[in-house]
Amino acid sequence: MIECLFRYCMKVNLPNMYTDIEEFEYILKSARSVRRKLDFDRPISHEDIEACIDVAVQAPTGISGENWRFLVITETELKARIAKIYCEIMREISSGRGIELKSTQRALMERLHEIPCMIMVYAIGEPDDNLSSQVGFFGSILPAAWSLMLAMRARGIGTTWTSLLSARPDSIARILGV
Repeated sequence: MIECLFRYCMKVNLPNMYTDIEEFEYILKSARSVRRKLDFDRPISHEDIEACIDVAVQAPTGISGENWRFLVITETELKARIAKIYCEIMREISSGRGIELKSTQRALMERLHEIPCMIMVYAIGEPDDNLSSQVGFFGSILPAAWSLMLAMRARGIGTTWTSLLSARPDSIARILGV
């Protein structure tokens, strides 16, 4: 069985999979966190969201496997409550570290509640305390989140990491009812 799979993989001709390698590399090179230039007025279709999530679930996984889930939030009140928590955490980090927030961070904080949708990428369960367990756990979810961001970037949709929300998982879970 392994030999058969190996032969199948060897038949894949990667250079011919992409119609334009320069376009693909541009997506990779330009996929930064967008904070200041997010398009707050552009609606994002359900079809685009589903297509991007479909790309994301093809991401490589660690030992924890496919333990991720995607939660799409479009309700104004929920986005506002999540944005408020995000801003609180950013201010705490800034104050605690004695650093001033960047203008791009302030711009995102001012308008985060206005974005068309938030997509939360969750992992089921929690890693053990040992490092290898944590690497396997997060090594399964971060590639999926990154693939989601790249798929959105390819469609001209800006994204940004809001991973600091993981500092208040219970608050976020209560807001979302998960």
